[in-house]
Amino acid sequence: MMIARRSFLGLLGLALAGCTVGPDYIKPDVASPETFRYQIKTGKSYANEGWWQLFSDPVLHRLVNQSLAQNWDITIATARVNEAAGILVTRGAPLYPQVGYSGIAQRERLSDELAGATSKISPNPQNLYEPLFTASWEIDLWGRIRRQQEAAQANLVGAEEARRGVILTLASAVATTYFKLRALDAQLVVSRGTLANYGKLKKLFGERFKYGQVSEVVVAQITAQYETVAASIPLIEEEIAKTENALSVLVGDYPHAITRGVPFAAIRLPKVPSDLPSDMLRQRPDIAQAEQELIAANARIGAAMAQYYPQVSLTGSLGVASGALSNLLTGPAGVWAVAANLMGPIFDGGAIKGQVEATEAQKMAALANYVKTIHVAFQDVADGLVGYQKSLQSLAARNRAVTALKTTVRLSFLKFEEGQESYTTVLTAENDLYSAQLEAINTRFRAFSSLVDVYKALGGGWTLDVGPDPALATSPQQARESAAQATGG
Repeated sequence: MMIARRSFLGLLGLALAGCTVGPDYIKPDVASPETFRYQIKTGKSYANEGWWQLFSDPVLHRLVNQSLAQNWDITIATARVNEAAGILVTRGAPLYPQVGYSGIAQRERLSDELAGATSKISPNPQNLYEPLFTASWEIDLWGRIRRQQEAAQANLVGAEEARRGVILTLASAVATTYFKLRALDAQLVVSRGTLANYGKLKKLFGERFKYGQVSEVVVAQITAQYETVAASIPLIEEEIAKTENALSVLVGDYPHAITRGVPFAAIRLPKVPSDLPSDMLRQRPDIAQAEQELIAANARIGAAMAQYYPQVSLTGSLGVASGALSNLLTGPAGVWAVAANLMGPIFDGGAIKGQVEATEAQKMAALANYVKTIHVAFQDVADGLVGYQKSLQSLAARNRAVTALKTTVRLSFLKFEEGQESYTTVLTAENDLYSAQLEAINTRFRAFSSLVDVYKALGGGWTLDVGPDPALATSPQQARESAAQATGG
């Protein structure tokens, strides 16, 4: 008898411990190169720093921190993390007994015709008072609840990775938009300088035309050149205003003037990280999120497969019941009930099979997305590195071209003054210099943009530390005054 009892208790304990059906998650082995294409062999890795500080512009630093503290996209992403956390608690709750209460207080009259002889014994109408404590517990024998909890846990981590992705994208967008604004400022300075120079020449040749020293053709040429540059300035100013509006929204504010930092030409172009191992991409939020989606899909297979097996649950109630309040707390009024429920499928028309097949297909899609995300990540890094490397080479050439064209303008004007060249040569050189200066500014902006793309492509631990920097705070009035100074307004 004792042996049978011990065997029964052992089997009961084994049943309560249960098992978990479905595949356990195994991290996919995705082959990847050890280094990145277009690797630059100089510099230092900045992957774990606030990379926007490396440009040595305190205004950029302040704007990024302000955006991380105030941007609505981060607020939305944070709310989704909290939502996933709540779902995780909900999914895990059935692992524990559910305890509740219920109560009945009613007065009921039975039909004398239906009650028959009973109505002669029982009072009619009659009262019933029945407060109860209830309890239920589904024994997770096959791991259905645990698999659901595993999927919810992966969804929570995935939501946090998505939030990190929003932070990384936002910081990159703020930096790129700020560099665009500074490039436009530089173009505006060049355009105004060129316009002022053309204005002086226009006045000079206008005087010479009065005295017959130059033809009307020369005056018309310089006037056309002057008006062409004059027409471009409002367009640049319009683009500056729109860029300020976009940057204002990125930092979580209404459109307003943006303060400026160091001159565009003085903003540092840091060296890119060197000799980067490919496993650095593991810190990218999109790769981590894709893996969590794969983990969740894998867990849902087990939750679906568990429906093939019977579900066992225990229920119980404890309380009192009486027809009179005065007798409610007496011993005879006590009631209780204990039950074990067993439920399982026999024939469901393939409903469970369909769910299992659907979850397996979802896992295949999640796996394909995970591998694709890794490949795209390598492409992003390669694109950023080659873009930065080639932009630097192009910038150096354009700077040399600007220097040469300045010499050309100076010498051609001297030769014109000496009567050895027509003014058409001077105008062509002036126009080429103006275009080359604008292109040099655009190329420098592309270098900044490509470098931001490199940092974004590498992910990075810096996205975990978000918040404003009080030391870099600037009032809206100071921002407007600084912006007015930068744009000459």
